Amino acid sequence: MFKNLSYKTQRKVIIFAFSLIPVALLFTFAYLPVFNMFKYSFTNWNGYSKHYDYVGFENYKTIFTDSKYFTVFKVSLYYFCATFVQMAIALYFATILSFKVRFKNFFKGVLFFPYLLNGVAIGFIFLFFFRPDGTLDTLMQSVGLGTYTQGWLKNPNIINISLAGASVWRYMGFNFIIFLGAISSIGSDIYEAAEIDGANRWHQFRHIIIPSIMKIVQLNLILAISGAISAFDIPYIMTGGSNGSNTFVIQTVTTAFKYNKLGLASAMAVVLLFIVIIVTLLQRLLIKEEK
Repeated sequence: MFKNLSYKTQRKVIIFAFSLIPVALLFTFAYLPVFNMFKYSFTNWNGYSKHYDYVGFENYKTIFTDSKYFTVFKVSLYYFCATFVQMAIALYFATILSFKVRFKNFFKGVLFFPYLLNGVAIGFIFLFFFRPDGTLDTLMQSVGLGTYTQGWLKNPNIINISLAGASVWRYMGFNFIIFLGAISSIGSDIYEAAEIDGANRWHQFRHIIIPSIMKIVQLNLILAISGAISAFDIPYIMTGGSNGSNTFVIQTVTTAFKYNKLGLASAMAVVLLFIVIIVTLLQRLLIKEEK
């Protein structure tokens, strides 16, 4: 029967047959869990009971009114502010290495290497770095700043600054590569014309590089919002969310698997999903404007 079909019909049947399994897997492991997440977010399900009651928007009300859940957004501000430091450092090195510098490729590899490391490994590295009498304390004592050493992961006033600093070290390489690629796309004839007019490196940076990569800077700032909200691996490995370092994702995981409040945790996941969707839409709008 298959032989009697036309070529176009056979082609459509083959495409449908090969697409059926991937689509079925996508629906089963992606769309169906998201649908169930929305459904559970309106219930008080504990994760294992066969019965659950619908509570309407009570879970969403709890997220934005209960200080236990709402204050985790304040922790995200540390990571968001750290993004500006991260981008400034990345832009600085990307600008320098876009010109003729000795051992340029070596420094590129050094700066990008932390981004290739696993988040768990980085978490353990900075556990040794910040622990009492660890790497940071030893360095401070060697330069005469030993009186300023303290419990970097024990003091609630500075613990989020320490964790955000570890995130800066890890993700700076990604922003560095993005900025370096954008700066490298600027034609050399523009720099030559600027040098003829007497422009130094600072003038070139201010009037050529910054205007040329402004869209990339804006996109990185937008992505920083979703990154700050979804911070998880480094604070979870290093502190487990203790001493006021609880992030939104850590609080969601704790709510679901420690307190068995799957309904409330699903509502938190939905809130995070909408934040990511909004950020993605803003990113696409900027890309359209750039085009």
